[in-house]
Amino acid sequence: RKHALNCHRMKPALFSVLCEIKEKTVLSIHGIQEEGPPNAQLMRLDNMLLAEGVSRPERRGRGGSAAAANTATPGGCPNDNSLEHSDYRAKLSQIRQIYHSELEKYEQACHEFTTHVTNLLREQSRMRPVSPKEIERMVGVIHGKFNAIQMQLKQSTCEAVMTLRSRFLDARRKRRNFSKQATEVLNEYFYSHLSNPYPSEEAKEELARRGGITVSQVSNWFGNKRIRYKKNMGKFQEEATIYTTKMTVDTTKVGGLGSQASCPSTPSSGSSGPFPLTSARDTLITLQTLASLRPAPAGGSLWSR
Repeated sequence: RKHALNCHRMKPALFSVLCEIKEKTVLSIHGIQEEGPPNAQLMRLDNMLLAEGVSRPERRGRGGSAAAANTATPGGCPNDNSLEHSDYRAKLSQIRQIYHSELEKYEQACHEFTTHVTNLLREQSRMRPVSPKEIERMVGVIHGKFNAIQMQLKQSTCEAVMTLRSRFLDARRKRRNFSKQATEVLNEYFYSHLSNPYPSEEAKEELARRGGITVSQVSNWFGNKRIRYKKNMGKFQEEATIYTTKMTVDTTKVGGLGSQASCPSTPSSGSSGPFPLTSARDTLITLQTLASLRPAPAGGSLWSR
C-alpha cells in the first residue's frame, strides 16, 4: 500500500494540499516551547547522587579495602564498627546496582522509542511535509517525558541513600561506651585518688595506654565522672567500696606474700580484716579513700576545683 501510494499520480496534489494546511497552522506549531534550560531539581539530584558515590562506578581496590580495615571507634574497641561499616557499604552497593540497572532500562527504552518515532516521521515525510526541525523538536519532547521518569528514579534513590545514611553512618556519631578494661582502669585510678581526682598529663597518657583509648577521652571521662560523683555521692559509694576493696586485695596479694611467709599468723599492726597492708603508705591511701566517701562539708575540699 505504501508503494502504491507513493506511486499514485495524485500524490503531488495531496502533498501540496497538506503543505497549505501546514502553513495555516504554522503559528501554533511555532508556539510550542523550545527545550528550556536544565531542570534545577534534576541537577541537585545528580549532584547528590554523585556526592554519595551512586552515580559513578563503585571504587574497588586497595584504597577501599584499606579504609574499611582501618575503620576504628573510640573506647578501646578498634574494630567494633567494622561489621556495621561493611554492612553499610554492601547496602549502598545494592542501591547503586538497582539505580544503574533501572537507569539503563529507561535509557534503552528512550533510545528505542526515539529511533522508532524518528524513522516513522522520516517515512511520513514522503507523504506530508515534515521538516528536520520538527523531528528534532519531537525528539526533545520524548526525552522530556523520559527525563520525568528518570527524575522519579533519582528522587527515590536519594531518599534511599539518606535513609541508609541516617541508620548507619549517623549512628556512629552517637556516644559509645568504653570497653570493660578501659572502664576498670579509669575507675581504679579515680577511686584511689578520690581526694584529688585530677590526673597529671603523665598519668593520663598511662591510663590511655592501659585502656586503649586517647588522652582526650581520658580527660573527658574524668571531667564527667567528677560531675556525676559530686551530684550523686550516695549512689557511687557502693561502687567506690568495690574498687577500694579490689585495689586493697590486689596490693596485699602482691606485697603481702613475703610478710605472710615469715609471720603467717601475725597480721601487721596496720591491718584491717584478713588482708594485711604492706606499708604505711597503703594504709594512708586506703584511709583517704574511705574517708572521702563521706559527703564533704560545703566549700571545704578539692572538689571545688
